This record gives sequence, C-alpha cells and structure tokens, in this order.
Amino acid sequence: MRSASMLAYLQGRYQVQVARFTLPHHSTTMTARLWRNGVRFLKGSTPLLDRYSGFEAQLAPYLERRYQVAVIEHFWCAPYARTLRPHTERLVLDLHNIESELSASHALATKGLESVAFRRFAAAYRRLEAEWLPQFDVLLVASEQDRRRVKHSNVHVFPNALPEIARPNVPEADCIVFSGNLEYHPNVEAVRWFRSRVWPQVRDSCPGIEWRLAGSNAPGVEAVAAGDARIRIISPVSDAVRLLAEAKVCVVPLLSGSGTRFKILEAWAAGRAVVSTTIGAEGLGAQSGRHLIIADDPAEFAGAVLRLLNDPGLRRQLGDAGRELYLERFSWPTAWKLLTNAGL
Repeated sequence: MRSASMLAYLQGRYQVQVARFTLPHHSTTMTARLWRNGVRFLKGSTPLLDRYSGFEAQLAPYLERRYQVAVIEHFWCAPYARTLRPHTERLVLDLHNIESELSASHALATKGLESVAFRRFAAAYRRLEAEWLPQFDVLLVASEQDRRRVKHSNVHVFPNALPEIARPNVPEADCIVFSGNLEYHPNVEAVRWFRSRVWPQVRDSCPGIEWRLAGSNAPGVEAVAAGDARIRIISPVSDAVRLLAEAKVCVVPLLSGSGTRFKILEAWAAGRAVVSTTIGAEGLGAQSGRHLIIADDPAEFAGAVLRLLNDPGLRRQLGDAGRELYLERFSWPTAWKLLTNAGL
C-alpha cells in the first residue's frame, strides 16, 4: 500500500517506468528457511537484502534513458543505487522500515537462537545502512521516530497512508480481529503472545467472543491458532477495511517493528476501536484514551479489550476519533503534500 501511494503520486507528475524483479522460486518450508538463514548468519549477511541481490541484469532494459528521479523501494534494494546512479539526476530511497531497528526490536521480543540470529542481523543492517544510506540524495521514512534513527542530511517523513475510503456500513459481529501478513515475523510473534498471555483472559470472560486472524499467508499462524474453535483464520482477505468493520475491537499486540502499522490505519478507516501495544502504535501520534488504547502488560491489554467489549459507547467514541485522525493525517492526499515538500 505504501508503494501504491508512492506510485500514484509519481504518476500524477512524471512519466513513470516501473521495474519489478522476477525472483527465482525457493522453498518456504521451515527446514529451508532455517538452512538459508543459518548460512546468512554465518556469512554476516541479512535475509531480505540477500534475497533481492544480484538482479542487475533485469534492470538493463530500463537504463537506455536518463531519469529525473529514480525511487528505490525498501532498504533491501539499496545496493541497486550503484546501477541506477549514472542514469538519474536524483536518487531516492523509500524506507518502509529501518531494518536495523526492526531486527533489533525483534531480537528483544524473542528468545533463544531466534533472538541471537536477529541480534546478528541487526548488527549487519547497521553496517549496511552506514554504507548505503549516504549514497542517496533523499531518504523517505514512515515516521518522525524513524527519521531520528537515520543519519542523513536530507530525510523526509512520508507517512504510510490509505486512499480516502468510505466508512463501511456493516453490523458488528461478536469478534475481535488481528490483521496483517500472517507469516511476517513481528505478526507471528504478536499472535503467539496474544494467544498465550491475553486471549485466555478474554475468552474466559466472554463466552461468545471469537478471535479472527485475517490476512495473507495463513500457514504462518496455523500452529499457534490450532486447538481452539473460537480462533478463526480468514485468508485471503479481499477487503480488509470491510472485514475490520465487523470487529468490536481490533487488536495490535506487536512486540517489535519499525515504520507504522497499516493494520491500525485500516481499523481507523473502518471506524473501529483499537487496542495496541506502544510499539504497535509507534509513529502515528495517537493519544491513548482518545484515538485508541495502549497497553503493554498482558493483564492491562486484556482489561482494555474487555472494557471495550462491554462499552459500546466507548468503542464508538474511539472508532470515530481514529477515523478522524486517519482522514486528517493518513490519507493519500495528505501524505502526498509531504512528498511535494520534499521536492519530488
């Protein structure tokens, strides 16, 4: 969605060519992933940067002309600056996350070998960021917090945003919802934490409530959800905002991350109340108790969810305030003004 917003903005101002890599197939089984990441751990490389490297030949058809601006999406593709630099007047890197921060925070949220691996990946990302970020004329980040995490003379906040979406007119179901890419490691960790530390308290207090896990890549959480008939996985999802509009409460129990969370923006677009951890709501400038409720302790998180389930008026109040904030700060037209201010 961030890339779609960027593309729509650029297409309104430039003639745009879009280069997309065709990546070779690789196995997504747990054994294959452990093998690949074990090799990367030993080499001191990073998973996604390693996955997206070595495809310079696929850019060749686009390099027969000179461009006013070249925009690279994601730090994973930052090394292609070397290929693009001779063919553009300005080189822009759009940082969806600060990858070193994402890996470091995930290392703190996990244990054992996974934590050790992500500490090493965080160190590798810090080294790579120091090498590649200075190669760009402009850096774009998702939040003010991320702006402070990078060292560069020309950094601009370009917030994650949604198109202006009409509020769905659907009745509430007796459910709470977590949404997102269900194999993305911060989401898997969030689901695991909520299942073990929060959901039992909510489940026991509300006999009819259902917890819905909605998004792509359902196998990422199937093992976590197994054994409870009141946890339902909905995948794929054709209209996330409409699905979230059915929820009484949207939960964002993230323990790691960078950037900002589209799942909160989509819940706000749906006009639904949100309970989030501090890191889940980072970068949005939301006030706890006004736009959502922030809770980091499992008992406090469960208490906030239960309070909202039992108070339709408060649910409506938070949902309305969240939707107002989305329209004010996180719609595409508002975000595009910041790209204009950045000289793009």
